[in-house]
Amino acid sequence: MNADPDREARFGAWLGAHRGILVKITRSFARSAADTADLEQEMMLQLWTSLPSFSGQAKDSTWIYRVCLNTALMWHRGGERRGRRIEFGADFSGVASSGRSPADDAAKDDLLEKLYAAIRAIPEFDRALILLALDGLSYREIAEVTGLSENHVGVALTRARAKLAERLEGVRNELE
Repeated sequence: MNADPDREARFGAWLGAHRGILVKITRSFARSAADTADLEQEMMLQLWTSLPSFSGQAKDSTWIYRVCLNTALMWHRGGERRGRRIEFGADFSGVASSGRSPADDAAKDDLLEKLYAAIRAIPEFDRALILLALDGLSYREIAEVTGLSENHVGVALTRARAKLAERLEGVRNELE
């Protein structure tokens, strides 16, 4: 099997520069550590297989969002077929020291998990819009990723934000 060094280099560069996109999407669509690993692997596979079709007409990050969000949406819809999982073992994701106290880390992690839980509770397309907006994409860029018009992005994003705000109603006091 012959490897394409240009493809491997681009893929590696994309993962290095845009790994946060995959992390945000998996945290918003996957509920367990096992699902997170499965979804992340599926997104990387889809990025790898679709990389030759990247024409450069969109920004790298826009194209990566498009591929990863579409993968997550399809993966999420197939969730019923995957069934429930039983997880064994401990979660060591928070082992690295951040220089803050464990209580500060725990409080921040708790708030972040509440945000992601609220995002997971809204419809999947709204979830995608919220993620793109939280990452600072413009309406034009969101339109490129989703295929909507810029005006429709504005309307849909306003509705999605309202749904998210409703889910976060009890958390507002903790954020202020």
